Amino acid sequence: MINYIIRRLLYVLPVLVGVNVLTFVLFFVVNSPDDMARMQLGDKYVTQQAVDNWKQQRGYDLPLLWNEQEEGFNKVVKTIFYKKSVGLFVFDLGRSDNGRDIVADISQRMWPSLAIAIPSLIFGVLANVTFALLLIFYRGSFLEFGGVFICITLMSISGLFYIIAGQYFIGKLLALTPISGYAPGMDAFKFIILPVLIGVVGGLGSGVRWYRTLFLEESTKDYVRTAKAKGLSELQILFKHVLKNAMIPILTGIVVILPLLFMGSLITESFFGIPGLGSYTIDAISSQDFAIVRSMVFLGSFLYIIGLLLTDISYTLVDPRVRLD
Repeated sequence: MINYIIRRLLYVLPVLVGVNVLTFVLFFVVNSPDDMARMQLGDKYVTQQAVDNWKQQRGYDLPLLWNEQEEGFNKVVKTIFYKKSVGLFVFDLGRSDNGRDIVADISQRMWPSLAIAIPSLIFGVLANVTFALLLIFYRGSFLEFGGVFICITLMSISGLFYIIAGQYFIGKLLALTPISGYAPGMDAFKFIILPVLIGVVGGLGSGVRWYRTLFLEESTKDYVRTAKAKGLSELQILFKHVLKNAMIPILTGIVVILPLLFMGSLITESFFGIPGLGSYTIDAISSQDFAIVRSMVFLGSFLYIIGLLLTDISYTLVDPRVRLD
């Protein structure tokens, strides 16, 4: 187990280096530091002196990858890539192009994102598993055919429809919850209940069909026929055997997305005006703030890799046949 974890951790560094370099190159292919300066200054006819001052204040006046004017190792050190990207590996995210502390912004905005993402995950998994087991219990009946039809219908509808419809009917017509906004503390409940409800309903179609497929595959195996021969009821077989043996793919789906919950939802937070990390990233992309974009991409990549590592380790908890050398 320990040797396996060490090997997987050694894979993290080259992957993160590749993500970091690719993000850096792609961003500067689109815009040069001069373009960033003019966009941030907001003046179409801004002077070159103002552009140079903006770049100097933020460290964008250096060469991108190689500094011919320096000697030795300083050719690499005194570059934009080294100054702006190497610190990411020790989670020194620095400051945004408008001067804000990125770590402080993330520590403040992560809580609204988690307030929506965690309940959506918990209630979403419970709803998906429950309805999928219900369809398996009544398989071959009109209830199953109707349930599958509803799932396909839900999958065919855009996620934006659920957001707009929910805001209109629940927020505007019925006036049960605010349409958008956020408040800290206990007041946040009334703002997050609608995004959580929409998130759960919007994921029912694909979630229920996926879990139903898993349970159908398990229900055709020999141990299920053996359990039936012993006289166990259908409910006992589903909950004590089928559900337990389907835990590996279920756990895989849950553990992989756990770290990504931290990153927030781009669309949901934008439409509901939630000041989370999703809207933070969208705003950074819109304003071409390279410092925030590369920090969020790096952080998201790191968390995703950690999620994959946790998934592999968690296999040993639900499947005793799995042994990691």
